[in-house]
Amino acid sequence: MIETEELCKRYGDFTAVDSISFKVEPGEVLGFLGPNGAGKSTSMKMIAGFLAPTSGTARVCGFDVQEQSIEARRIVGYLPEGAPSYGEMTPRQFLQFVANVRGLSRAQTAQRIDVVIARLHLDEVLEQPIDTLSKGFKRRVGLAQAILHDPKVLILDEPTDGLDPNQKHEVRDLIRSLSRDKIVVISTHILEEVHAVCSRAIIISRGKLLADATPAELESRSRYHKAVSFTMPNPALMRDELRRMDGVADVEINELDGRMTVFPRAGAALFERVSDFLRERKAEFSELQLEQGRLDEVFRQVTTQVATTGERA
Repeated sequence: MIETEELCKRYGDFTAVDSISFKVEPGEVLGFLGPNGAGKSTSMKMIAGFLAPTSGTARVCGFDVQEQSIEARRIVGYLPEGAPSYGEMTPRQFLQFVANVRGLSRAQTAQRIDVVIARLHLDEVLEQPIDTLSKGFKRRVGLAQAILHDPKVLILDEPTDGLDPNQKHEVRDLIRSLSRDKIVVISTHILEEVHAVCSRAIIISRGKLLADATPAELESRSRYHKAVSFTMPNPALMRDELRRMDGVADVEINELDGRMTVFPRAGAALFERVSDFLRERKAEFSELQLEQGRLDEVFRQVTTQVATTGERA
């Protein structure tokens, strides 16, 4: 597993990471979610052994990243932010260089390079200097070096940054397939990424760990959780009746598209009641939907709270 205890990084009076503790088990994909400058990259650098913590500890598969740095790094694949590489090298040369640094045999090198080239579709750019590649291909080369030695742990900093929608889909599929027998930690500020690949998410802001839960558990904190929404031509005509319905906390209308949202009181189940209400009145409506909750709303709520109070939500 990955385990951190009171992990902290300070630069003079500035605290980039403030006493973060968590564990990640094999098979989990943990998303580090937070605004820019939250401390995501700094945390991942410390776990990967790239940056020494000011205090606290991090262990990877039982190896302390400071006291047993080489052992820990051998089992970690790391994609830093921006996917840095040697721009004058071709992808093939770069992967051969990484294989040599990792101590792979000639046979292992040839076999693993073939595997990562196929998985990340690098065939067409193998002999081009990396500096000439698009941002998307540079990102894929960075991912290729991270998985080249088939590590037990993958730490990926913004793995889909710069990729087009099709490439993002491919990389997310790759992350899901790799997570079957690996620990995967990714940092992202893209909320849809959490839904797409993460089994668990940590929200951090200003260096503090604010929330640690599954995406569904985070969504359940949203006021939209179990709300009922639909579209109709004249929603204001039924707003007052719906507000008087048992279990309804509030009703809101989006004036731009006529979409109405009926918010439940705690514990109330409104979908069937609202559906029956609309049909009994022979109302013209469409897109009747039970809301699961909105992660973006929870994200803003949690990160805004720490900005104003400094406390965990």
